[in-house]
Amino acid sequence: MRPILLSILCLMFAAPVGAAPSGTFRHAHNVGFGAHSSLDPASKGRVLQIIEKIQSRLVRPGRGGKPAPDLATSWTPNADGTVWTFQIRDGVRFHDGRVLDAEDVVYSIARVIDPDYGSPARAAVKMITSITATGPLSVEMRLDSPFADLPLQLMDPRLRIIPEGSGETIDQTGIGTGPFRVEKFDPDGITVLTANEEYWEGPPALARIEVIGVPDAQARLQAFLSGQLDMERGIVPMLRRALDKSLRYQLLEIPTGNWMGLAFRTDVPPFDDPRVRQALRLAVDRDEMLQLALDGGGVISCDTPVAPNDQYRAEMDCPPDPERARALLTEAGYPDGIDVDVHVSVLDPSWPVIGVTFQEQAARAGIRVNLINAAADGYWSNIWMKKDAFSTSWGERPADQALNEAFHSTAKWNETHYTSPDFDRLIETARAELDFKRRRALYVEAQEYLAMNSGTLIPFHVTQLVVLSNRVTHFDPVPNDALRWHLVTVVD
Repeated sequence: MRPILLSILCLMFAAPVGAAPSGTFRHAHNVGFGAHSSLDPASKGRVLQIIEKIQSRLVRPGRGGKPAPDLATSWTPNADGTVWTFQIRDGVRFHDGRVLDAEDVVYSIARVIDPDYGSPARAAVKMITSITATGPLSVEMRLDSPFADLPLQLMDPRLRIIPEGSGETIDQTGIGTGPFRVEKFDPDGITVLTANEEYWEGPPALARIEVIGVPDAQARLQAFLSGQLDMERGIVPMLRRALDKSLRYQLLEIPTGNWMGLAFRTDVPPFDDPRVRQALRLAVDRDEMLQLALDGGGVISCDTPVAPNDQYRAEMDCPPDPERARALLTEAGYPDGIDVDVHVSVLDPSWPVIGVTFQEQAARAGIRVNLINAAADGYWSNIWMKKDAFSTSWGERPADQALNEAFHSTAKWNETHYTSPDFDRLIETARAELDFKRRRALYVEAQEYLAMNSGTLIPFHVTQLVVLSNRVTHFDPVPNDALRWHLVTVVD
């Protein structure tokens, strides 16, 4: 109980007002994008563990997942939800001294929605057809159809505001309006961030943050346990009890909409047959998989990417049924079962456990799984979306974004190459529906459709385990990368 009590006490007392930034906070990132690692928030290789500290959004997640002001102070739709006006915070400066204005916002969002740029974040806001400055500190966004939930989409952690015209250099400079600025960017080594004392919410308590590239999960944990790091996210659940009993650490359990699972490309056999995809699902005992992979630290999902606490979440049951799975394989022309290769990696310590569990469970239904261990370094570039079956994980997103970005037929990051005009119509109709009850019913129907047809096995949503050294105080996590980093302190 002592680490929990310590965490509570740390959150009760504010950092000293007016104190000069001091101390260094160290944590690691997994170098998942390898040579493509970038400080461009809209790029495929964005390193969010750095970007979250240096760049701000218009809208950020508040308590309960509701949109809260960040660089935008307010937002107002027109009567039918096709035009939104945002007021921009006055007096905010970028790290290079430039003053934030409406043109910076226009530039940042227009760059993301430009299909020629190819940003993976475009899927979240592609309903925006144009954005214009209507004053020095106001912008207007026009949409291709009514959409009641635009502020939810703008909470996307990749939708950061950067200086007008900085697109050619932002991948290395990372200039933003966040509480820390980049002194040195080295994704394979140590990236150094220093306090931005002109941050609009006040000077950060920390003088320096070091974000260290460590691809291997076990190496990251060992670095933390040896005192080289102050934080490790996503620790192996089996260590939860041991760390919770130690007086040296603080353990935080944070329910999230983050999910992990297995992706099967629906454009290649045998996964191009929906009966095979159903069989893969029916073979899985999700309760057992959650217990083995995360020591029970999560919420069962019946293959919906929508977060458990999302207002549009569909409540479904999905018990294992290996006999029905065998029957479906026979109907699909595989009376002797199927052989599949599944790529996993230690990039996430739970992925190999999910793979082994799936291998054992699937065997009961005649599905013979060969696990292939892939290198952690460059996994997202070399394995993800390229192999026929592979481990995957996604961060929390609002329902509309989660459904569109991962499953719409035209989505750039549709990892299983899933194509369904019926599903597309469901989520497109939901997005344009202004009545909440009818909109919710459409999103629920879309999730139920996915649970029967998609190529992604989503067994559970993750309760994130974050372990901190006892040097750390004022660490108040909010899901979806909304931690208030300017408040975090370290005590030597």
